[in-house]
Amino acid sequence: MRIIILFLAVIIFSCKQNKEVKEAYQWPEATPPVAEMKDHETGMHGDKRNDEYYWMADYFSKGPDSSKVVDYLNAENAYTDTMMAGTKQFQRDLFAEMKGRIKEKDESVPVFSNGYWYYTRSEEGKQYFKYCRKKGTLEATEEILLDVDQMAEGHPYYSASGFSVSPDNKLLAFGVDTVSRREYTIHIKHLETGEILKDAIFPTDPGYEWGNDNKTLFYTATNPKTLLSEKIKRHTLGADPKTDVTVYVEKDNSNYIGVGKTKSDKFIVISSTATMSSEHRILDANKPEGEFQVFQPRIKNVLYDIDHQNDKFLIVTNQDALNFKLMETPIGKTGVANWKEVIPTRKDVLLQGIDVFKDYLVITERKNGLLQLRIRNITNQAEHYVDFGEAAYTAYPSGNPEYDTKNLRYSYTSLTTPNSVYDYDMESKKKELKKRQEVLGGYDPEEYVTERLYATARDGVKVPISLVYKKGTAKSAETPMLLYAYGSYGYSMDASFSSSRLSLLDRGFIFAIAHIRGGQELGRQWYEDGKMFKKKNTFFDFIDCAEFLIKEKYTSTAHLFAEGGSAGGLLMGAVSNLRPDLWRGIVADVPFVDVVTTMLDESIPLTTNEWDEWGNPKNKDSYEYMKSYSPYDNVEKKAYPNMLVTTGLHDSQVQYFEPAKWVARLRTHKTDKNVLLLKTNMEAGHGGASGRFDYLKEIALRCAFMFALEGIRE
Repeated sequence: MRIIILFLAVIIFSCKQNKEVKEAYQWPEATPPVAEMKDHETGMHGDKRNDEYYWMADYFSKGPDSSKVVDYLNAENAYTDTMMAGTKQFQRDLFAEMKGRIKEKDESVPVFSNGYWYYTRSEEGKQYFKYCRKKGTLEATEEILLDVDQMAEGHPYYSASGFSVSPDNKLLAFGVDTVSRREYTIHIKHLETGEILKDAIFPTDPGYEWGNDNKTLFYTATNPKTLLSEKIKRHTLGADPKTDVTVYVEKDNSNYIGVGKTKSDKFIVISSTATMSSEHRILDANKPEGEFQVFQPRIKNVLYDIDHQNDKFLIVTNQDALNFKLMETPIGKTGVANWKEVIPTRKDVLLQGIDVFKDYLVITERKNGLLQLRIRNITNQAEHYVDFGEAAYTAYPSGNPEYDTKNLRYSYTSLTTPNSVYDYDMESKKKELKKRQEVLGGYDPEEYVTERLYATARDGVKVPISLVYKKGTAKSAETPMLLYAYGSYGYSMDASFSSSRLSLLDRGFIFAIAHIRGGQELGRQWYEDGKMFKKKNTFFDFIDCAEFLIKEKYTSTAHLFAEGGSAGGLLMGAVSNLRPDLWRGIVADVPFVDVVTTMLDESIPLTTNEWDEWGNPKNKDSYEYMKSYSPYDNVEKKAYPNMLVTTGLHDSQVQYFEPAKWVARLRTHKTDKNVLLLKTNMEAGHGGASGRFDYLKEIALRCAFMFALEGIRE
């Protein structure tokens, strides 16, 4: 999925309000790089389609132009540095300001699992964290399971993920990626001796599950070129990974696969999921060398997910249920013919998922764009909803590994409420705030205002917009605004808090999220109406939201900025072609802009997984529709807004050459004198820098770009 943890970072700029007369930033007189053009025909179905920058893909393929690619990216970086030179001190100040709001010495709320309290803690000045536990009680002696600060030394990028502790609490499996290509090496640590065992396995996805025998580990093996999750393998502790047994091979390369465990720890589950269908296999976790059994064979256009509860399985499915429904079936009778309805589908409520406990069931629902948690006592069938006390918020279960408990852990946030963790007693209905994100330097939520607006799209649909601004901020044609959106994969852009965003608001900006189609904020149909041959609704919704905000005098075209990342970067590319006149500036982060070429190349990571999202251009109708909106294909000889485009050399989700080619083509076509900048992180991938603080430097650059255009200099 071309969706990233980055998009949460890209919206949290920080800056101070400047009430003095604003002097425009003076852009240096510098000449941008000019990329070489080489004709390369990529058309299909009788269509001529010349891609003059196709050679830029040579870095990963080690082609003849590999070194030339690096030279070009470095030249673009040098040009960006020159153009932004006058903001260098401002960027340093912004970085310090954003970092200054983060509590450097901090600790997560401990989570209880199988007799231990697990948590992470960070130390002052350190980029990473320590993964720790205490046995039985929080007063027990701390065990540091992994010191990631120490492990990351000497690595420009470092990610440790996929932590899985064996049932006897003696072994820890974890994955490490030092390149940012989502290729992880499994390591196993003996927690009693501290020894890292020799069982190193590469390449894998970071999701590992132990059999209940404490010596069998299941993992997902990936293709080193396409990075597709292709096989589930079984590793026996101490054995040569070359002898690992393949227990499942995915033959449909449009499916993602993975391995997990039911909440009860009774079953190992292999999942195979595409955009429109899924299939699961189960195995008794006490018999890890047994054969996996298909739960229900995949059915075209039917998604289902499963978990185990006592004497039955629970199934969330969209079979004859657009907004999903909840079913159950006895153990041993898993086929669809045995499924019995528990909660029917509803037109106005999306059943988003379930969290299973021995005596309770937590159902996550979405109604009117808001998440709600429905609690059911399975003994007496009594139900209630958790009362959150605010009209607009985001809430979701988090950190609930224990099966036999009446305590629900959930996270809560809003545009003005810092991230908060609660424990909720499902029997007494009492909740306890365990931790609220501390904002250093002081923060008063009463100083900020949130609004929920609805723009009417061109086809009459009402599109929600969430806004936040500081009290006293004028709504006028002179007010700067950042409008953000994503709009793909059914991912809902729920309103959440950001401490870094505060200084953006303090400088007089309004921040807005357009909840456009392609997400799932208003139910499954909201997603269906923003994908495949309805994808243009996503772009039109964003434009219509912008025009609505201008009409209502929240801002004007002279002060309106747009931003999106990954598939949201596709949105930025599309709206820059469709309505370049609407924006003072556009920030496109790791943008997916060459849709046709990417979806034609099955060797590129994620391509085949996403045909159900975008279409397969080998089909003429899909090819023509994609080409009609693909940003790279629709660059024209006309004026474009000021633009900052970012990418990462090692990006595996939207590879660097998409934004690089797009910028190169824009340079030869744009008829304006507006600024066009490309910044490539030469040491990172899709999510940017890996440390707790380094990513803030990337945000500071984006911030400085926008404020240079607004004439804000400090």
